Amino acid sequence: MTITVDELSELMKKAAGVTVAPADLQDRADSGFDVLGVDSLGLLGIVGELENRHGVPMPVDAERCKTPRQFLDLVNSAMPAGA
Repeated sequence: MTITVDELSELMKKAAGVTVAPADLQDRADSGFDVLGVDSLGLLGIVGELENRHGVPMPVDAERCKTPRQFLDLVNSAMPAGA
């Protein structure tokens, strides 16, 4: 399973209350989460929602990622196939 920009955009809205269109998120994937309006608690909420949704623990460093690209790269590299 791969976490997509679309799913991350949805999670940002649900868990952090920040609306960023998937296309904008893709274009700004190297912008800091803080620039996009997601603080550390919001990112922690995103991690928790992903764990609940997929039933697998996220990498320990997931909540420390600074950018959406860094987050997606880390999480997707750690996701088991078919999760």
